[in-house]
Amino acid sequence: MSASKIDKSATQLTDEQKLTVEKTVQLVKEKLGDDSTGHDYFHIMRVRALAVRLAEEEGADVYVSELAALLHDIADWKFHGGDLNAGPRVASEWLQSIGEPAETIEKVTDIIKEVSYKGAGVKTTPQSIEGKVVQDADRLDALGAIGIARTFAYGGRFERQMYDPEQPPVMHQTFEQYKNAKGTTLNHFYEKILLLRERLNTDAARALAEERHKYVEDFVERFLLEWEGKK
Repeated sequence: MSASKIDKSATQLTDEQKLTVEKTVQLVKEKLGDDSTGHDYFHIMRVRALAVRLAEEEGADVYVSELAALLHDIADWKFHGGDLNAGPRVASEWLQSIGEPAETIEKVTDIIKEVSYKGAGVKTTPQSIEGKVVQDADRLDALGAIGIARTFAYGGRFERQMYDPEQPPVMHQTFEQYKNAKGTTLNHFYEKILLLRERLNTDAARALAEERHKYVEDFVERFLLEWEGKK
C-alpha cells in the first residue's frame, strides 16, 4: 500500500473530518498498542489503508470506511465474552464524545456489527458498500504471510494446540458454535482463513486476495509435509 494512495484519500476529507480521524488513530493506539493477539494497532492501520484503497476503487464513502476500519476492533467480541454489541457500543460512545453526527455514527456502528466472521455456515454480508470494503480489508489482512503470523499469534495467546491430526476441522454452522470452539490453530485455516477468498464482496479485494490465498495454501501444504517428516 503506497503512502500516496492514502494521502490522496485524505485530501477528500474536510479539516474537521481529518481531525476526527487523527483523534481516532490516537485512541486506537492507546487501546490496542500492546495487543499480542494479532488484533493490534498495526493490524488496524493495515486494514485502514486497505479500506481506503478499496473505498476509492469501489466508489464508497472514504470517510465512513476509514472511521469504521479504525474502530472495527476497538472492542472485539472475542475479548469481551462473545458480546457482539461491545464494539458498536464503544465506537458509538467514542464518536459521540468527539461530536460526530448521529448519521455517521449509525453508519459506522452498523459496519462494525456486520464486519466479523461468525462461522463457516453463517452468512455475514454487510448491507452497505462501505461495510463491504471494510469487511474485505479486514479479511485480506487475515490472508498471506501476515495472516499466517496473526493466526499463530492468536492461537498461542489463547493456549491453543498448534496441530493435532486426531482433531478434524469443524465447519461451524452457528455463531454460538464458532465462538465457543477450541480447535487447533492449523484447523483455523480450514475453518476460516481458506474460506475468505470466496467470501469477499468486491472485485478489487478479490484481485488482491489471489496471491495471498495461494500463499496460505502453500504454507498449509508445507506444514503438513514437515509434520509427517516428508520434507
